Amino acid sequence: MLDDWKPNYSAQPYAMFFTYGFLHGGLAHLGVNMVTLWSLGRAVLDRVGAGGFALLYGGSILGGAAGFALLAPDLRPMVGASGALFGLAGGILAWLYVDRYTYREGLWPVIRAVLLLAALNVVLWWAMDGQLAWQTHLGGFVAGWVLALLIDPRPEPPAAPG
Repeated sequence: MLDDWKPNYSAQPYAMFFTYGFLHGGLAHLGVNMVTLWSLGRAVLDRVGAGGFALLYGGSILGGAAGFALLAPDLRPMVGASGALFGLAGGILAWLYVDRYTYREGLWPVIRAVLLLAALNVVLWWAMDGQLAWQTHLGGFVAGWVLALLIDPRPEPPAAPG
């Protein structure tokens, strides 16, 4: 996959599939990702605690890298936490799906959120002239969905009325 690329240190060809999630392309990129992390992180922490959060976040980073490695048309740099963030969103939506399915509630809110995330990717990809790693977003989302159901497959009890 990396052809004749020369790494800066011996572990780089392996470490880069995780460390890309902690690099950013500037302050605006970092700021948007941190606001997103703040908004999604609480729901994950409330559901599975710090250990579950770390598993979901780390696994989503790796899932994002796998999505990029498998689907990207060429070799180019990948930076940012968005693979992990889409993994958190995938995890939250997986839990929402299980909760709603278990209690026979409509699944339209889950479907609508997935469609909204897909539309957001299309718009951002177009606005950024193709410089958006949608492959990373997809890989992180799928990994987050699967990992969330492995970490906590049980539905949340319904909220008490009143």
